Amino acid sequence: MTIDLLLREHRNIDLLLVALQRELEIFEKGIRPDYEVIRAIISYFEVYPEVYHHPQEDLIFSKLKSRDPDAAAMVGDLALEHQEVIDRLHHFARAIDAILADRDLLRQDVGNIIRDFIIRERHHMMWEERDFFPAALKALSAQDWTEISSALTNDGDPLFSDTAAATSDALRGHILQLEQEAETARSSVAFSSAEPGNP
Repeated sequence: MTIDLLLREHRNIDLLLVALQRELEIFEKGIRPDYEVIRAIISYFEVYPEVYHHPQEDLIFSKLKSRDPDAAAMVGDLALEHQEVIDRLHHFARAIDAILADRDLLRQDVGNIIRDFIIRERHHMMWEERDFFPAALKALSAQDWTEISSALTNDGDPLFSDTAAATSDALRGHILQLEQEAETARSSVAFSSAEPGNP
């Protein structure tokens, strides 16, 4: 079912937010984080939520507005929420690009931008799961869900296709593998520097 897939994608997005949180903690200790991991996470958010995830939700919200305008009004402005997600992502990406280009930025400001992205992304998903998804499940008919699924798989751009899911899973797996490698490398450096005779 469509909502189940969206919920699964939320869990997958949260795995990347956990990895980003670890890199933020490293950054805030004054240690260089793994910018390959951070850039890969940004790239993931630029593609999958924007191109695949949000359009699915927008279509459901459109149906909700036609079925139950009052419920849609209670949920709020999903289009604005999604635009704010995109704006936060671009702000985050610009801050990372500035660091990598050696432009002067206060470390605390960059940390705050990354933390804001993580917190507000989680808040956005929680809001959808608490308010939007239940309202849609209550108001939409079986026929509505069938139409939504059909719309999402038309025109040779199958948002729920096995190819899209496999690509998304592969990219996410690659990012999490990079994060694991970064953690292992950091642990071995910390271990070797803690051995007797090492400064």
